[in-house]
Amino acid sequence: MDDNATGIEAAPAGPAGEAETLRQTVIEAVSSVYDPEIPVNIYELGLIYDVSVSETREVEILMTLTSPMCPVAESLPIEVESRVRGVDDVHDVHVELTWDPPWTPEMMSEAAKLELGFM
Repeated sequence: MDDNATGIEAAPAGPAGEAETLRQTVIEAVSSVYDPEIPVNIYELGLIYDVSVSETREVEILMTLTSPMCPVAESLPIEVESRVRGVDDVHDVHVELTWDPPWTPEMMSEAAKLELGFM
């Protein structure tokens, strides 16, 4: 979670800046997805390991789940892909599910920890 407190950073000019602006919009879209068992969005939960946007507006997302036995293991990555496909200017989306490193509660943002009573 390398974004500043406002969630949006100033992007440099040119294609790299456009990709970063789109990346921030994609993160906002991903942040609208919630784990159905936890009242915190999956970005704040730390389930999104990486979001990258190419200059051709192709989005790559590396994510995990709280456990391999998660009841939404089949549907949550599909929901993430669907939300990102709905973002204007995204040309393609690829969501990769990984278990390395395994998710732990330490991966949550401070806001998520506070919401869930970990602080």
